Amino acid sequence: MKVFINADNRNPDSIKTRKNLIEISKELEIEIADEISECDMIISIGGDGTFLKSARLSGEKPIIGIHTGTLGFLTEIDSSNIKKSLVELLNNNYHIEERMMLEGVIIRNDGEIERIPEALNEIGISKNILGVVRFDAIVDNKLINSYTADGILVCTPTGSTAYNLSCGGPIVDPTAKILTLTPIAPHTVINRSIILSDESTVEIRITEIRDNTTSFALYDGHPIEVFNGDIIKIKKSDKITKIIKLEDRSFIDTIRENIN
Repeated sequence: MKVFINADNRNPDSIKTRKNLIEISKELEIEIADEISECDMIISIGGDGTFLKSARLSGEKPIIGIHTGTLGFLTEIDSSNIKKSLVELLNNNYHIEERMMLEGVIIRNDGEIERIPEALNEIGISKNILGVVRFDAIVDNKLINSYTADGILVCTPTGSTAYNLSCGGPIVDPTAKILTLTPIAPHTVINRSIILSDESTVEIRITEIRDNTTSFALYDGHPIEVFNGDIIKIKKSDKITKIIKLEDRSFIDTIRENIN
């Protein structure tokens, strides 16, 4: 077995865990790859943010995470349990879940098109501290609602436990085939999430950004500034993320451990 390690080099616990992982890998005769293209799987060390970065880099190589962050909905292995987990991997005691990703474009007011990179959790819009944003949410060319809000999220089932959860959105089984549309602090009576088919295309048409307000298209938390008249178009990507799941830990286990 040949693995590539992607670690959060800003986190002392991740750096320490990486060294420990390398030592255990040598003991178990697991080879460490220098490039993702050379590996059988990727081991991500850190929190969910590091895992999301690993997903963008993966090229659809399977990923498993060692948890050294805060919340760990995506990370599978506790840092104190590395050797046992590696033995499980060597013995093929795991399965792979294929998780949907999102892709999008920003259609600028002048007609220029800017691509939004693939996202495992969500694509949406948000703003800075000041003001609000006005926008129309359109699904499959039909207007759902016009919002005055801090923003809105289009999230995958995997992303339901990320920003979506903080905004009051539902927790979704990550293997479900849906999209969730969740407004962020809307100034409206209709403030609930909307569940959509994963075949839907969502358009967010920005109609007004107030003075002193800056708004961004977000892909897994990474910002691209947007302006009045811009359209953010979002749909399911053809690319997927392959997540390695050990047989003894389910999504329900992960929810129970993190919520409690």
